[in-house]
Amino acid sequence: MAKRHLIGLLLATEEDWPAAFESVLSRIGSISYGGETHEFSTARITNEPFDLRSVPRYSLVIDRLTWWYDVPREWLKKIALMNDVYLLNNPFTFQAMEKHSAYCAMMRLGLKVPDTWLIPHRVPPRNPRFVPMAERYNPPFDLDAIAERIGYPLFMKPFDGGTWTGVTRIASSGELHRSYEESGERLMHLQAAVEGYDVFTRSLSIGPQTRVMHYDVTQEHHYRYRPDRDFLSPALEREVTTISRLVNAFFRWDFNSCEVIVKDGQAYPIDYANASPDLALTSLNYHFPWAIKSLIAWCLFCTVTERSMPINQSTRDYFDVGDREELAYEEKLGRYRELADAHLQPAAFAEFREAALPHLDEAMVEYIESSEFDELLVRIIRAEEQPEMQESLIERSRALVRAWAADEHAAAR
Repeated sequence: MAKRHLIGLLLATEEDWPAAFESVLSRIGSISYGGETHEFSTARITNEPFDLRSVPRYSLVIDRLTWWYDVPREWLKKIALMNDVYLLNNPFTFQAMEKHSAYCAMMRLGLKVPDTWLIPHRVPPRNPRFVPMAERYNPPFDLDAIAERIGYPLFMKPFDGGTWTGVTRIASSGELHRSYEESGERLMHLQAAVEGYDVFTRSLSIGPQTRVMHYDVTQEHHYRYRPDRDFLSPALEREVTTISRLVNAFFRWDFNSCEVIVKDGQAYPIDYANASPDLALTSLNYHFPWAIKSLIAWCLFCTVTERSMPINQSTRDYFDVGDREELAYEEKLGRYRELADAHLQPAAFAEFREAALPHLDEAMVEYIESSEFDELLVRIIRAEEQPEMQESLIERSRALVRAWAADEHAAAR
């Protein structure tokens, strides 16, 4: 008898990638591994009151919601603690995954994070005890002096932000004070800019799979991910990939994106704690099929091999490397790569994918070339985009995903 595994999708308003995920999973059907047959299905999770002793139906849950909604966040912590349901990101470090914590950890590990300061809220907390506390213990500070120490230009950004909300490039004292006034109750970082860079990268990591993408921040949202693949030297691509996997392994995340700026052969990580990494068809375009098949492969590996939910971190293992001043940066990266591999199991995953999913690549290409996918693409763009943009976005998205399929056909010859 086949073993059955239910994958839960904890969603916000997305429809593109969930529909693609569900369709390709159904095309794959049952798989054989280790002498057993495994069958998979999905369910979209509803947010309801729950008994803390209830037993969930799910083997694994993909979370796209709890970074801003408390009810499912507490449910995830319950099923991780009590039921050993596999989650793609540790819900305990995930809840504390502000940019601030990630900056601090990676600075200690020796990564080239630009100089960063945290500054107090412009509008203080609404607590009657704040004023008497602040009168005693919050001395005045010189915002201009901090900015001068960092150097212009710089960025002001929320310490816990996402989707570029509240991020401002600042080139003068006037812009600095205006942005600070506008920040209101949000707690902000000031971070040195990396000007005149060679390339801006965004990496999407799913388990031990990492896609380093050329990301053009000067373009509108739908046009930022470029389809070119060989824009970094092999050494730099390995370094950027290692940084992405290091972040994930350190915090026990399987599903995250990382932004690294490359300038003069140096890699500067600037943003690498993304609670809900971009999976949108209309932004990823060429890279969308890779993301879907990688997500499917990792979810099936985790369920079939009964990968344990990694609640605890092993920070000391990383700090024992990062704190050794005699180790060169390259030596530290090599040891971090070993630690990340020990957690993310790339060899075991590769063996599983070859043995159990030899037809995944073909199934993904067939889906992308199908009328079913084209109907999804058109439906998503018609529903989400302004009328004047729809036709051009439909044609652009079609062209890019077809280019991906053509590249897959060429690689298979």
